[in-house]
Amino acid sequence: MTATAPAFSLRDITGESRAFPTGRPSLICFVKEDCNTCNLTASVLEAFHRAWGEKADVWMVGQSADGNAILKDRHGLTLPILDDSALRTSLAWGFDIVPAVYWIGADDTPRPPLEGFVRDEWEALAQRIAGELKAPAPELAWSELPDWRPGCGSKHLDPEIHDRLLAETEGSPIRARRIEIASADDIDEFMFDQGFSDGLPVVPPTPERVLRMLTGTKRDPQDIVAIVPPNMAPATVEKIAINAVMAGCRPEYLPVVIAAVEAVCTDEFNMHGVTATTMGASPVLVVNGPIRARIGMNMKLAALGNGNRANATIGRALRLVIRNLGGARPGGVDRSTLSSPLKFTMCFAEWEEGSPWDPLHVERGFNLEDSVVTAFAMTSGPVQIVDQESRKPDQIAGTLGLGLEGMFLSKIHRMPVDALLVVCPEHVRTLTVDGDYSKARLRERIQTVTSRPLREMVSNEISGAGIPLASAAKMTEAQLATPVPKFASDKNIHIVVAGSEAGKFSAAFHGWVTGAAGSTVVSRKIDC
Repeated sequence: MTATAPAFSLRDITGESRAFPTGRPSLICFVKEDCNTCNLTASVLEAFHRAWGEKADVWMVGQSADGNAILKDRHGLTLPILDDSALRTSLAWGFDIVPAVYWIGADDTPRPPLEGFVRDEWEALAQRIAGELKAPAPELAWSELPDWRPGCGSKHLDPEIHDRLLAETEGSPIRARRIEIASADDIDEFMFDQGFSDGLPVVPPTPERVLRMLTGTKRDPQDIVAIVPPNMAPATVEKIAINAVMAGCRPEYLPVVIAAVEAVCTDEFNMHGVTATTMGASPVLVVNGPIRARIGMNMKLAALGNGNRANATIGRALRLVIRNLGGARPGGVDRSTLSSPLKFTMCFAEWEEGSPWDPLHVERGFNLEDSVVTAFAMTSGPVQIVDQESRKPDQIAGTLGLGLEGMFLSKIHRMPVDALLVVCPEHVRTLTVDGDYSKARLRERIQTVTSRPLREMVSNEISGAGIPLASAAKMTEAQLATPVPKFASDKNIHIVVAGSEAGKFSAAFHGWVTGAAGSTVVSRKIDC
């Protein structure tokens, strides 16, 4: 309650408009008809009105028009009963429990409200009012009233109603354009028709849902997080929250979505190129740090698949931001030949606790206790790498390498392309059966087992891809015999651990072009 009681104008049960303040002392009591304690106090309020009505305004403010009529008839009330069924006045006055009774004396200062019914407090209030008005207190059989009765929760605090009311207030943080939908329209079909969807149904981003989503971050709703290509549209926290609602996120996921938007909208990641390439590239998100457990992300069984709300909706929210703000829609800037399911969503958490290695974010320069999201531009995956027979570390490392050799085409080597290798726990155990097997050693092994002579990469009758015959003709035999690994650098091989503890199935995501001509892996700390 503020130092000055909020003004209001409401109609009473007869239709007469009554405005507060009135210039006179006032007793204002908020009630609802289905509250037993409100019904208990109705006769007390009526007695107050009869005793002081000439010197003060005694008003009952009801939270339902129908309920007001019932209260009037049930208790034979003559005091003014005002209609606050819109609940805006209740919100402005800021109480929690009904009945909530306020005494605003001649000094126009509201006293702390009485919520519920405590007989001694109400009787003391009657004596205080009588003293200030210099008028007799009403004759009430106080001893026949109960000592105490709890009140009921005010209707304006119902979660769905409260969020809607906040969204409608003048101080609402929501600034995005609102779209009115005809009552006869199907809202889900409308969202499809307007192109807001990725092809699957979306959650309508009502103001109350957006406000609820914004509780997931401390950032100002109008902070500009990034400029989203290809439209180069400003992505405010509010607009990201709108798309997070549509994706089905919970508020606690919002900081991850915000950090992901920051990551992919950098020049290094090159979201415009990722979108426009005919190869069908799309962001793949890996989350590290304490936030994984806090928001219930999946890093174990089925980590790369369906079934986990956080994984699925965080990735989808990012894609909707790129679509709805950036304008990256198929047939427009998005010119993917086949495209990929990754364009719906792909986000998972690394199982750091099941890994013998430094987690991804620590490798990339962050502290272990930091929560971080890392974005990769991937064209396909997850592609499973199956090995249920190998028992030696170098064997399983060799299998992982051979699984990666098929990226794009097995005869294309020395690729300036990132790969994201997801090693399952059983393969990790095989790698470390004899002790430490570092990531550096695993990368070296992958490069060794994928090394092939240059001559195997020359265009031939089997496949015209690879080194052109004209270029190969200029090479010496020694050059053609030179072994070339799959990747241009060990740094192109990114390794994380995830998956069920049972099953010898690792997986790989195949990247797009790496570097200035393509996309660089980008990590961002999550503001928790």
